[in-house]
Amino acid sequence: MKPKYKRILLKLSGEGLMGDKSFGMSAEVIKSLARQIKDVYEAGVEVCLVVGGGNIFRGAKEASQGMNRTVADQVGMMATVMNALYLQNALEEIGTEVRVLSGLNIPDVCEHYVYRRALRHLEKKRIIIFAAGTGNPFFTTDTAAALRASEMQCEVILKATQVDGVYDADPKKNPQAKKFEVVDYDEVINRQLKVMDTAAVALARENNIPVVVFAQNAPDALMKAVCGEGSFTIIKREVQ
Repeated sequence: MKPKYKRILLKLSGEGLMGDKSFGMSAEVIKSLARQIKDVYEAGVEVCLVVGGGNIFRGAKEASQGMNRTVADQVGMMATVMNALYLQNALEEIGTEVRVLSGLNIPDVCEHYVYRRALRHLEKKRIIIFAAGTGNPFFTTDTAAALRASEMQCEVILKATQVDGVYDADPKKNPQAKKFEVVDYDEVINRQLKVMDTAAVALARENNIPVVVFAQNAPDALMKAVCGEGSFTIIKREVQ
């Protein structure tokens, strides 16, 4: 398989790190992800990552139950830092050079995100994990992924999910749900397809960055997605 892209941003959900657990992180899942990321990296692809924190804390959910939204989102951002550090360690254990850059300034734990610093890490062929979302409340890690992909001039956003693409309904609830092979940004927004939040899709559209949605648990899922193989949906601007 030959990679289609030279620089990617991989968006991982926090829930995707849990495996069979109901909370926290699965060491086996993270080790498997690290191996897949290393394989793609060794194939010559520059890799950026954004990881969510929903396996530990979901700010929006807690806010809906009465917690101050700003505080809830700050706690959620800290959860993403924990996941990023765990993933960094897993990658380092298999001999991959990686840096965590945080939208929140936590100097004793990881580097603070600075645009030119991030570019320098890519020039030095390091994997970058962007943590703490955008560093601001009220923005999801999907929006952070679209933002960092735009800043780093990534060619594609690869969004790892629990299903193999974008459907017109929840395939876990509706066996008749139709899967899209290709779908326009505007259709995702207008039909409110629950794959990414509106701000993230709009930002990807504005910068013309396609979003490939694939199932994280499929064998060699990441490499296949990078090579344009396997089962996935691509969100992009359709030519009329």
